[in-house]
Amino acid sequence: MRQSQKMILSLFMFLLILVFTFTGCKDSKADSQKKIGIVISTLNNPFFVTLRDGAQMKADELGYKLIVLDSQNDSAKELANVEDLLSQKIDLLLINPTDSDAVVNAVKAANMKKIPVITIDRNASGGDVVTHIASDNVAGGKMAGDYLIELLGGQGKVVELQGISGTSAARDRGKGFNQAIGNASGIELVAQQTADFDRAKGLSVMENILQAQPEISAVFAHNDEMALGAIKAIEEANRTEIIVIGFDAVEDAVNAVNADRMKATVAQQPDKIGSLGVEYADKFLKGETLQPTVPVGLKLVTK
Repeated sequence: MRQSQKMILSLFMFLLILVFTFTGCKDSKADSQKKIGIVISTLNNPFFVTLRDGAQMKADELGYKLIVLDSQNDSAKELANVEDLLSQKIDLLLINPTDSDAVVNAVKAANMKKIPVITIDRNASGGDVVTHIASDNVAGGKMAGDYLIELLGGQGKVVELQGISGTSAARDRGKGFNQAIGNASGIELVAQQTADFDRAKGLSVMENILQAQPEISAVFAHNDEMALGAIKAIEEANRTEIIVIGFDAVEDAVNAVNADRMKATVAQQPDKIGSLGVEYADKFLKGETLQPTVPVGLKLVTK
């Protein structure tokens, strides 16, 4: 009986040691896994949801833990999100700014903690950033403007729906668009108003413009959400002769193009922007020197 009890006790101790050894290995592996934090301006927009998904897929592939936080288009929340991630001892910060100027404090907070920062889609006006990954928004705005001029035959009255003031995306898309239409003497810009990259605001702003402007030939919106809002206002006002061009090529916009409700949208690759964010984070953490900017290609989506 005693011999049997000793054998059972020995077996139990052996199994216990195995359990602790296995658990310890798992914990050690989890502790050693590098962490990348990603702060996104808003997840209430399909473009940025796709960007997040691209980043997550690449993080899973490369073995990083990705911590995602949503700033809800609020720069104060953005700073709080960054401070939260810094307290979690991340190895690198990816940030898609709510505002290029306001994000500087968040970037500097990471700089103080010696956490490298990569900006994605929108840049930062200050602070130390190791690289910026984005589409060429100036080129995209010009692409939209050139196509609009072509559709109008160089003559017409045009509306520009602008994104969030202070963001590099709004500034650069507007710059490229205005460069294009500035070269066409027959194009008149009759309204420029911000709708904050938001579909509901795009609708309400466009309703007001339609009341104020009896003649409108075309609308360029800095993103598809505003363009889709504008289309709804145009359809409700029964002024469907107005041409609309958007930017981002989100699914709803591509469907609108195919249904002849929108003439075109400039296609970014948000999944690739997110994926490249993690890929270049990995390169930097492994000691590679990065170029200051990483461009992501664009194309015009038409029917």
